[in-house]
Formats: sequence, structure tokens, C-alpha cells
Amino acid sequence: MRVLVGIPWRSQPHRIYAHDLTVQRYRALLPDADIVDVDTDHEPFCLAACRNKAVWMAEAGGYDVVVLADADTLPEQRPLLEAIEQARVSRFVHLPYTEYRSLRRGGTDQHLAGVPLEDCDHLTVDGACSGIYVVKPSTWWTHGGQDERFRSWSPEDAAWLCAHRTLLGEPVRHDGRVYALHHESPVKSGPAYKAGYALIHRYLQAEGDQAAMRALIAEAVTCEESTSLTGG
Repeated sequence: MRVLVGIPWRSQPHRIYAHDLTVQRYRALLPDADIVDVDTDHEPFCLAACRNKAVWMAEAGGYDVVVLADADTLPEQRPLLEAIEQARVSRFVHLPYTEYRSLRRGGTDQHLAGVPLEDCDHLTVDGACSGIYVVKPSTWWTHGGQDERFRSWSPEDAAWLCAHRTLLGEPVRHDGRVYALHHESPVKSGPAYKAGYALIHRYLQAEGDQAAMRALIAEAVTCEESTSLTGG
């Protein structure tokens, strides 16, 4: 089975160490996978567009499964391998965790000093649905991928979950944990931030209504095509 690990990435000095640890982690856990950094020409940075682009790359390259891997989130091997194996023949997106641990600064410093991830101080983020997605490329598009109108720090992951739940059902979770490393928080203000929260409100209103959700996704796709958002 051919697996592509796509890491959305635009270099920032305070995040380089986390990116490098993430790449090392995937090389160790998936030695046969291809690992690529993915960016687009969006300003500000568009995480959703990077994820969509990684899926396009996987599709064009004939990969069976793509792992969309944030550049600061470390998975465990068993749930990751389970997710990859099942996603190959699945109509759902798979999340290789049931527990999302944010290590914050204290836990990250412990890990950098040699403490095993599972023993590091952490905050458990209930209901997390981001960090790592495992999916067959064609499955990603059945519920619209991710909305590239979300820019900079935005709730594109929550919007994605609304769309997945409405059009496909719950994503499949695999028992295990992921560990989010510390980095400086992006600015949560400004036009992109406000626009993101106005847009997620529309997704929340459409959740459970397939016609409304499909219309919202179609609107996003039209926007992406008109501004070449799937390139980069």
C-alpha cells in the first residue's frame, strides 16, 4: 500500500523544532511512506488549502491513503497503522486517536529532555477533531474536503466535522493518543479571524441539513475555483 504523509508547513522560527520532530516521528513510524511539506501561495497561511492540496497530490501520485499531519502533532504507531489500513477501503475519514493531549510548554520541555510522550504533563482537549486525518483521497472530496475560506488561525477543523457528520456520519476514531507540541499561539484577532468565526457559525447552522450543507460546500468550491485556491 502506498501512503503519502502531507504536512502543512510554512516555516516560522518558533515552530521549526516541532516540524522536525514531526517528520522524524513519521519516518520512524512509517518507514515506507513518502513525506512531503505542503504549502500554497495563500496570504495569510491557509491550513485548509494545504490539506486539500496534499490530497490532490496523493490522488495525482496514485497513493492509496494520505495522512494529513499537522506539523506539531505526534501520533502513536498502533492507532495510526490501524487507521491507514482501514481508511484504504473506507467511506469515512479516520482519526488515529481518541485522546488529544496538548503538552503545552511544560510537557513539551519534558519530552525534549527525554521523558516519554505518554508520561509528559498535558491538557486533554475534549472533542478535538484535528491534528491528523487519515483518508483515501476520493473519500476526502465526498464531503467537500476543507473550506479554503478559513485563513490563518481558524476553526476549519470544526467546519470539516460538521460537514462530515452531516453528509457521511461520524469519522472513525481509533483508540489511542496524539500529542500536540507547544509553540507560540497565533494572533486571534483581525479580519481573517472574524471571518472564520462568521463562517463557522454558518456551518453550525447547516449541520444536520444535507441540502444546506451541500449548498455551503458548493459555495466554497466556487470561491476556490475562482481564485485558484487548490493550487499553490
